[in-house]
Amino acid sequence: MKRRVAVTGLGAVTSLSCQVEDLWKRVLAGESGIHELKIFDTSDFKVHFGGDVYDWAPDAYIEAKEQKRLDRFSQFALVGAADAITESGLDFSQEDPFRCGVVLGSGIGGLSEIEAQHSRLLEKGPDKVSAFTIPKLMVNAASGHISIRYGMRGPNYAVATACASAANAIGEAFKSIQYDDADIMITGGTEAAITPMGVSGFSNLRALSTRNDDPPRASRPFDAGRDGFVLSEGAGILVLEEMEHAKARGAMIYGEMLGYGASADGGHITQPDAEGTGAARAMECALRDAALDPSEIDYINAHGTSTPLGDQAETVAVKRVFGDAARRLSVSSTKSQLGHLLGASGGVELVLCMLALRDQVCPPTINLETPDPACDLDYTPNEPRRREIRAVMSNSFGFGGHNASLIAGLVR
Repeated sequence: MKRRVAVTGLGAVTSLSCQVEDLWKRVLAGESGIHELKIFDTSDFKVHFGGDVYDWAPDAYIEAKEQKRLDRFSQFALVGAADAITESGLDFSQEDPFRCGVVLGSGIGGLSEIEAQHSRLLEKGPDKVSAFTIPKLMVNAASGHISIRYGMRGPNYAVATACASAANAIGEAFKSIQYDDADIMITGGTEAAITPMGVSGFSNLRALSTRNDDPPRASRPFDAGRDGFVLSEGAGILVLEEMEHAKARGAMIYGEMLGYGASADGGHITQPDAEGTGAARAMECALRDAALDPSEIDYINAHGTSTPLGDQAETVAVKRVFGDAARRLSVSSTKSQLGHLLGASGGVELVLCMLALRDQVCPPTINLETPDPACDLDYTPNEPRRREIRAVMSNSFGFGGHNASLIAGLVR
């Protein structure tokens, strides 16, 4: 029999806020974290804006010496995890270390370290490449550092499935507890791909919005005027815990993880399946895992990246899965405010879903001014909406055709 899994801690690093409750307040107020990029000079670039955490200062969490040994994406993860663990009230000195683990997602890992050391190699020669290069850039560095900091010796690995990375990581962490491989898992995603190579690569792929004259309104999922996604960075981290373990120590429980589904499009390396077949399959698998009827889902945090093809394909997929129940759903894309955090997006979005459950309010899709006729669901335009929320679904779809859906609900 599968064990029940509670969510007992939340942490987030985003361009809108790095404190969960402040982030939630700003999201409900319809604020945008998108602005002209400040962490490097974009004068020669086609795209000048995004969601960089330009005032990043982790000194209260990470000593200066250690910061030099950590790529930015690992720093984000450590800070998000520290906040989530503090909020959960866990004391790992009182836990069996072999029953505590970490699964984190990152689509790219230490891209800034790759760029910096490649420049040193070309300019100064191979002997000047840092000895910390590999430990900093490897995708599993973030999960490794969290386990080292807290002495966790249970399941520990990284997931790299592009923009589905965090959702896949959360799903795998969920299963580790369900099937009695762990009692506590730190999970989510982290990404720091706003670098010269990251911005130019996505820009030349023509995946990014080019609305340089109005950054806060550039991310506009499901709007007829959408022209690409907005690149962002940060982390979204959650503490998952076996339900009876959480109750026994009197933990505050945000909600219960109920279902996880994953699939592949098996089609194109970057374009989504226009019929939404793979995305629909992931949602169907999550519903089956949760033992829920589609009518029992009240809110979907959509992948909703603001790309012309992606938003339309997701709409098709939702209608395929939910049928008549699709018309009573509240759907929104918080990427309209936060941009696209790539491999971290599913973590941040599930954090927001847990807050939506707690407060019984759906966050808005801002910048939805002229609805695309092909995107004809209720996308909670521009204003949050209070309604009964029994269960939420969070969708994440990535380059490579990776699809992941998560379901969480009120504790039953």
